[in-house]
Amino acid sequence: MFASALSSALANIFVALLVFAGLAIYLTLIRQISARRAVSTDATQLAPPRTFGLPEAFLAIALILFLLLNIIVSFGRSTPVTLRPEDLRANVLFSLLVIFLIAGFLTLRRIDIEAIGGLSKASVKRAVSTAIVLLVAAAPLIGIAEALTQTFLGGESSKQEIVDLFNSSRTIQERVTIIVLAVVVAPISEEFIFSFFIYGVLRRYLGITAGLIFNALLFAAAHTHLPSAAPLFVLGACFTLAYEWSGSILVSMAMHALFNSAQLIFLAFPELVQQ
Repeated sequence: MFASALSSALANIFVALLVFAGLAIYLTLIRQISARRAVSTDATQLAPPRTFGLPEAFLAIALILFLLLNIIVSFGRSTPVTLRPEDLRANVLFSLLVIFLIAGFLTLRRIDIEAIGGLSKASVKRAVSTAIVLLVAAAPLIGIAEALTQTFLGGESSKQEIVDLFNSSRTIQERVTIIVLAVVVAPISEEFIFSFFIYGVLRRYLGITAGLIFNALLFAAAHTHLPSAAPLFVLGACFTLAYEWSGSILVSMAMHALFNSAQLIFLAFPELVQQ
C-alpha cells in the first residue's frame, strides 16, 4: 500500500514538473515576443514591404462570419451528425478552395505571402525540430485542459468525430485517406487559414494578445465539438504562439502535422494510451 501511494505521489510530481516546464517554455516565448515588440520601433528594423490592409480585413471578417454561421448551425442541430468519409473530403476541398481564394486575393494585391508567412525564414528541418520541442512543451498543457474538460463534463471523452471515423473505417484505402488528410492537408490548410491569415489580420488591427485569443477561440469552435473545445483552444494558442515567435508558418504547420500524427498513432496502438 505504501509503495502504491509513493508511486502515485511520484507520478503526480512528475506530471506537475512537466506542466511547469511547458508553462515556462511558453512564458519564455511570450516574453521574447514582448521584448521584440518593445524594440519594433527601432529604425534599424525593417518592416515588411506590404502587410494586410482593409481589403484583407473585410475578407477576414467575411470568412469569420461564415465560420461562425457554420458553428451556430452545427451546435443548433437537435441530433449529432455522423461524420462520413465523403464529408471529410468535402471539408478538405472547401478548405483548399478557401486557401486558393485567399492566396489569389493576396497575389492580386501584390502582398508577398512568402515574406509575411516566413516560408523562407526557416528550413523544413529547422521547422520540424522546433515544432517537436514546442509540441512536447504544449502536451502537458493540453493534457491539463483535457483533464479539466472530462472533470466538468462528468468524464465524457473529448474525442472528435474523425476519431470514430478512423476507428470505424473498414478498408486500408479509407484509413490511408484519413491519414493523408489529417497529417498533410488539414495542418497546411488550417494553419494557413487561421494562423497565417485570420490571425495576421487580427494581429494587424487588434494586437497580438487579442488576436491570439480570438483566433484560438475560433479555431476551437470551428471544430464544432464542445468536449474538445478547451484542449483545442490551448492547442490553437500554442500553434499561434509558435508562428508569432518563430516568424514562420512552417513551424505551426509542422506542429499541427505532428500532433495529428501522434493522435493517429494512439488510435492505431491504443495500448500505448493505456500505458
